[in-house]
Amino acid sequence: MTILGRLRDRSPKLSAEPARTPEGMRIYAVGDIHGRADLLERLNNQIQQDAAQHAEKALQLIYLGDYVDRGPQSQEVLELLTMQRPKGLTPHFLMGNHEQAMLSFLFDPLPSMQWLSYGGLATIASYAAGAWEVDRNDLLKTRAALRAAIPMHHRAFLQSLALSLRFGDYLFVHAGIRPDVPIEQQQALDLLWIRDRFLSHTKAHPFVVVHGHHVVETVDVRSNRIGIDTGAYATGCLSCLILDGAERLYLDTRQGGPRPLHEATR
Repeated sequence: MTILGRLRDRSPKLSAEPARTPEGMRIYAVGDIHGRADLLERLNNQIQQDAAQHAEKALQLIYLGDYVDRGPQSQEVLELLTMQRPKGLTPHFLMGNHEQAMLSFLFDPLPSMQWLSYGGLATIASYAAGAWEVDRNDLLKTRAALRAAIPMHHRAFLQSLALSLRFGDYLFVHAGIRPDVPIEQQQALDLLWIRDRFLSHTKAHPFVVVHGHHVVETVDVRSNRIGIDTGAYATGCLSCLILDGAERLYLDTRQGGPRPLHEATR
């Protein structure tokens, strides 16, 4: 179930006042993990330590998708997300384009075989553990082996992922939104895959959009969006945005934190 339907009866914030979370709420948003369970475990510990200092608040933990592929530990990432989450925070899990591609392959591998070329092979390897290999000449056989290797709670988790989430003046999605399209009319294709049209848009959206999908060197704060995919699988840097009232902070696995954020100039 997505959160889109819940947004229809809420008027957007269009004033020049700073975006805010709901009163008494502290939000932690985690960028693209891509098979780096080692970084996820480290970042979760940092989040847990920070959250312990704000136990009186409504603590929300949002993962923005792309948990699998590219890095070597996709299976371990899904196990951490399903079974070993930080305590005392309410978790929310969004779908990334890589989870969508993985599910498509599990459903019908022939039209979805491109998943193998942009990260899927690493995910398969994490489940195969040397017991079997991808057979490109028999993708149905590969699909059957992968389906048998994936625990049911991992499959249930992947099938439960939401497309978007809103708290206060912030909208959380994996990739972004199509500019000037009402949120209830946004298509999954855009929320999971959009890039240039969203990234180049400089006018205000009805909300500040927090997203991953597009790799940046450090958390990228713009007037209408905040990008937090710092390329964990390649850089070793997994980032977390912290929102509390009008305050914006971040922490990551490279430098620790939390540290204040400043808006970038275009």
